[in-house]
Amino acid sequence: MAFCRSFIHFNPRIHTANFLFPNCPLKTPKSAALSFSAPLSSPPSASMDIPPEGYRRNVGICLISPSKKIFAASRLDIPDSWQMPQGGIDENEDPRNAAVRELREETGVTSADIIAEVPYWLTYDFPPHVREKLNKQWGSDWKGQAQKWFLLKFTGKEEEVNLLGDGTEKAEFGQWSWLSPQEVVDRAVEFKKPVYDEVLKVFSPYLQ
Repeated sequence: MAFCRSFIHFNPRIHTANFLFPNCPLKTPKSAALSFSAPLSSPPSASMDIPPEGYRRNVGICLISPSKKIFAASRLDIPDSWQMPQGGIDENEDPRNAAVRELREETGVTSADIIAEVPYWLTYDFPPHVREKLNKQWGSDWKGQAQKWFLLKFTGKEEEVNLLGDGTEKAEFGQWSWLSPQEVVDRAVEFKKPVYDEVLKVFSPYLQ
């Protein structure tokens, strides 16, 4: 798991992860899967295009509610920083499958439909201190991340959201909320804002 203009009114409800038993995370069965508007067995789309060299392959997930608010969560390791779910793509993994897996691992959500994707890779560079920290953690030398972004519609109930994820990875988020597009951009770290602007521009027809 690795580190996601008319605007919608902010829903002030904030949800906090349950950390009473951090060593006993709630688990979602590994067989759980998202429902799809298109089968995964269909031919690979533009998501299999080759990303720019020197960037770590990554997926971003823009999860929207029936009222067209966007899911965002606060990072535990960066105070006051919120983001949409995202994560690395495994070797030979289709980006659509990676999006399904990362959403489940980070949020516990399995009830969602993929309804759109950005048809090209978007990149951002790590600031020097972030690059040093992450590459030490990964044992690599990536200068940033190249992302394929997917738009998913949440079809479940809010009780399904669990920031401990499916129990397979360490929790990354402390709180979550449904935000407007502008709030998602405003709360993101600076180096991700241009990507967020582009993602929400592409997905804007679905956010009206």
